[in-house]
Amino acid sequence: MPKGASKCLVIDASVALAAGKIDATSARSRNCREFLQVVLDISYRASLTPQLKDEWDRHQSPFARTWRRAMVSRRKLVIQDVPADTALRVRIERIVTRSAERAAVRKDYHLIEAALIMDRVIASLDETVRALFGTAAGSIVELRRLIWVNPEISGEICVAWLKDGARLERKRMLGFRGSAS
Repeated sequence: MPKGASKCLVIDASVALAAGKIDATSARSRNCREFLQVVLDISYRASLTPQLKDEWDRHQSPFARTWRRAMVSRRKLVIQDVPADTALRVRIERIVTRSAERAAVRKDYHLIEAALIMDRVIASLDETVRALFGTAAGSIVELRRLIWVNPEISGEICVAWLKDGARLERKRMLGFRGSAS
């Protein structure tokens, strides 16, 4: 088992919706399915808050439904009630000031709040919200060390990263600012 393989990940319903069956041909479906499969096969756990459970219930693919049942049967699904962090939300909204952007981050605050009390790892396909939280991380210390991975992006090599123990790599952190070239 890779070092750190018992991490508890916060997996957005966008990944559950995109995860295709074994014969799916699109890269998005395949990458999300493989990501979930590795979470199941290696000793990772997944956090499921009430809000996230509701999203999964409404949006999961048939593959994700089967995956979730397997996670439950292996006791790898962590049901966690996460209280809203009003102070953090206010600080984020001081940075994310445009109305449409605020609406986008508001729908995903629960991912951030769950990751902060779990093992600081979020998997989501939402690059817009990732960028907004990344901008906020420039001023909000708590956000800087959160890992955000997108299984859809082949260049992020998420499956290999999971197999290697899902280390808290700086380049995957919301607060990471790559060097200017």
